[in-house]
Amino acid sequence: MKWNLRLAAANRGIWKASELQRQLAQHGLAISAGKMSGLWSGNPASIKLEDLDIICAVLGCGVEELLIAEPDKIDRPVADVEPTVSTGTGGMVVTPKRRDGRSLPPE
Repeated sequence: MKWNLRLAAANRGIWKASELQRQLAQHGLAISAGKMSGLWSGNPASIKLEDLDIICAVLGCGVEELLIAEPDKIDRPVADVEPTVSTGTGGMVVTPKRRDGRSLPPE
């Protein structure tokens, strides 16, 4: 996900973090200068859904404008099956592999 607060605010004529911080406070969301700096300049580690609602209300936008999905950045797993092993009876046995990389318990 890409955090897009700064551009969303700029599209509405808000050019300074302090200006947005003041408007958020008028709507009941008091944000410290440090947290506001993190929201304004980068990717916040976390944000409460209630806070996100207030930000959207102040900016007059939807969540889709603040959070931009980037599905191309996700590594897709390759096949989760190990090579087949012969059982000696002519049939093939496939041994499943866990997705988290841990081994299966012994049989």
